[in-house]
Amino acid sequence: MTITVDREAELLASVPTGLLINGQWRQASGGKTLDVHDPATGKVLASIADGTSEDALAALDAASAAQADWARTAPRLRAEILRKAFELITARTEDFALLMTLEMGKPLAEARGEVSYGAEFLRWYSEEAVRDYGRYLTSPEGKNKILVQHKPVGPCLLITPWNFPLAMATRKVGPAVAAGCTMVLKPAKLTPLTAQLFAQIMQEAGLPDGVLNVVSSSIASSISGPLLKDSRLRKISFTGSTAVGKQLMAAATENVLRTSMELGGNAPFIVFGDADMDDAVDGAMAAKMRNMGEACTAANRFLVHTSVAEEFTAKLAGRIGALTVGRGTEAGTDVGPMIEDKARTGIHALVTQAVAAGATVLTGGSAVDGDGYFYQPTVLGNVPNDAAILQQEIFGPVAPVTTFTDEDDAIRIANSTEYGLAAYLYTKDFSRLLRVSEQLEFGMVGFNAGVISNAAAPFGGVKHSGLGREGGSEGIAEYTTTQYIGIADPYKGR
Repeated sequence: MTITVDREAELLASVPTGLLINGQWRQASGGKTLDVHDPATGKVLASIADGTSEDALAALDAASAAQADWARTAPRLRAEILRKAFELITARTEDFALLMTLEMGKPLAEARGEVSYGAEFLRWYSEEAVRDYGRYLTSPEGKNKILVQHKPVGPCLLITPWNFPLAMATRKVGPAVAAGCTMVLKPAKLTPLTAQLFAQIMQEAGLPDGVLNVVSSSIASSISGPLLKDSRLRKISFTGSTAVGKQLMAAATENVLRTSMELGGNAPFIVFGDADMDDAVDGAMAAKMRNMGEACTAANRFLVHTSVAEEFTAKLAGRIGALTVGRGTEAGTDVGPMIEDKARTGIHALVTQAVAAGATVLTGGSAVDGDGYFYQPTVLGNVPNDAAILQQEIFGPVAPVTTFTDEDDAIRIANSTEYGLAAYLYTKDFSRLLRVSEQLEFGMVGFNAGVISNAAAPFGGVKHSGLGREGGSEGIAEYTTTQYIGIADPYKGR
């Protein structure tokens, strides 16, 4: 069903447009606003408060003031707030899905999937909040007792990207709330509306004033800069490009902040000769086309054994070439627009360079004429291994296919990147899975599966793809510090 203009207007009118500081929605200190655009049309959806450095410090003031009381709040109460937020978001699935489609461009079906995925982090951490165990034991020599407890790290700066506006917020806010940390959330300037609505939901769920503060801004450094210099901030969690992540890590050294960095990716999708080709193509569609390829875990390079390369490439081109491009609110749309024209231009430059280097366009290969930032779903065959498109993160609906000759060759090509977030491999040989996975320099591996993200699993990479993990039991540890208390032998003198 195609969404009506009236329905869009009604939803947009319900989204807060101010900054959330100490429980109050207010205008930016400078009075400026930030326009949010629909990438399918280029039109302005809404104008929201454009935060300044002064607003950022006011948000940290609120977070710092609330920290001590929030840290002492019973884990069960924190858990119940998260569970209530999960239920409220789930009940408003259609609202959140439509809002994400409007500001980010993904089809409604994909947006609904993100609501389910994003909400799950709140449910998962509602359960983890009461299970953040410490330990008590006798020292090895038997003289003393060892008490280990986990404490909230303190006020956090959370910076989220534009591609998953809800899930990237819940994946950070969920464990921070569970651990007892207060927060300043800085959403991406391209897609801040979903974060605004999410923050409103957290208020409705009973989160105390000052625990979660939201400061949107057109200039990210005006928010991060002063906060990273303030000794009251104790942690930064960032999802975004490796280049920006490195800058933030460098700035974080001044106050020795805890850092969690989920950065770029260049995921190889490895298809061995014994793989089930139909399953491999299904997995390739999921790994490549989820979110129109605008995901750090998206398959960026398809490495296919020479014996099956022709069959795999032909089947993949047939599937991708049959996808329908259009506005995400329209029925039947499979692929929405790129987030902005700059992104579309960059994608096309990579395709053009690959073709010049000898690659063959099997389907797509160009921008779509008309309004919005649409790009044709594309498959490139015979891509040279030194082509730029295999070295850079595409972040779009383009699947470049290259070949390998044997297992060692596949591993060498897969690892020949500075990134190490996700990898995928298709084979029927379980021994090969274990053998190859141990040699792949990636934080996550999908085995005969094209989508592996899950709230219960630790998400993160190695090398230039980042530090730390989000999700799973590991996720809450990123928001806690470990304190050891040495206790004199209670039996001494008896």
